[in-house]
Amino acid sequence: MQRVRMSLPYFEEFGWEAEIVTIDPLYADLPLDDLLLETVPAKIKVHKVAAFNKKWTAKLGLGSIALRSLWFYRKTVNELLKNQKFDLIYFSTTQFPVCILGAYWKKRFGVPYVIDMQDPWHSDYYKDKPRQQQPKKYWLSYRLNKYLEPIAMKEADGLISVSEHYITDLQLRYPALKNKPTATITFGSFMHDLDIAVKNESKYPDLLEPGFKNIVYIGRGGMDMYSAITPVFKALKAGLIEHPELFSQLKFYFIGTSYAPAGEGTPTIMNLAKQHGVTDNVIEVTDRISYYHTLVTLKQADTLFIPGSDDPKYTASKIYPYLLTGKPLLAIFNSKSSVVNILEEYGVKHNYTYNATPDIELHILNFLKLVVNNDITADVYNTDAAVKHSAQSKARQQCEIFNQVILADN
Repeated sequence: MQRVRMSLPYFEEFGWEAEIVTIDPLYADLPLDDLLLETVPAKIKVHKVAAFNKKWTAKLGLGSIALRSLWFYRKTVNELLKNQKFDLIYFSTTQFPVCILGAYWKKRFGVPYVIDMQDPWHSDYYKDKPRQQQPKKYWLSYRLNKYLEPIAMKEADGLISVSEHYITDLQLRYPALKNKPTATITFGSFMHDLDIAVKNESKYPDLLEPGFKNIVYIGRGGMDMYSAITPVFKALKAGLIEHPELFSQLKFYFIGTSYAPAGEGTPTIMNLAKQHGVTDNVIEVTDRISYYHTLVTLKQADTLFIPGSDDPKYTASKIYPYLLTGKPLLAIFNSKSSVVNILEEYGVKHNYTYNATPDIELHILNFLKLVVNNDITADVYNTDAAVKHSAQSKARQQCEIFNQVILADN
């Protein structure tokens, strides 16, 4: 959703008129933020679809909004394609089962489609992991994804992805994609969002404790991030032993770490904090918060922290809100993640890799000393990088793929 929302103000500039088909918020079980609508141009037509009641579908083990809304997407878009001329269908969502409708609409109406891969769809990443590390309902989702992905991918006319690895993997599984237009396009930075967040700060409850040096991460948790978080907790523990009066001022926040409905999430970061004896300095909130509440909280923090997955294919779309705030930033990723290069382009000073940075715990300890001693300063970012990774630039790249698909289709 965020990809399209940030691109909508620019699509027309690059020759494309868009209409949106999306879930009616009444059927979603994630935090809502009406302020997101402020960035959607007034002239954009938005068609809202329903979904089957989760109370009933959950009894069959199907709580996914994608599966609950599939029939309604089909019905609504069928009517649109019958009555209007559309050149392209663009799927930009992590609710991947909806993408199987692309093959159906292409066959019935002759409209090509492009899929935007913001995460892996079918993946073997968790297959050999212990059961406790696997996502909820992994057995079912793995088999369902393995069945549904080919339906969508074999007929796709173009592919966009936040990670080059995702495209390569899909081309290996579906050789026909090697002859289709593809592009690796990360999310973009959308400055207007920060303006909205600051203007509406009073609408959101404070999540951070006053009187501490608050270091904040907002995003999903999981054991795949332990490699990036472990050296931080080790450095924190070393600081607490060396200078307890100073380092006791630090509070690390991990907010929105679970995709589960509010109140039902299982903590994953606190287990690691307990292992390293730093639970008094770590707070985990599993419930997700809305997008602008996220920006407000990041802006209120003293320092920001972004950990990456141990999956080298992982790329974090959330880095751009962090960069927007202008706050001091500590980033730790797998050395093969594309995020490392992006942060280098921006000029982020405290940008480390858990598997390639020598003496990483010492670097982190020094960073934390700067924080507790009030000596930390924000980075001055490279303006060329900011332009390159702006939402406007990313919208242009998407439109270039759309144009290629249309030319190939004709």
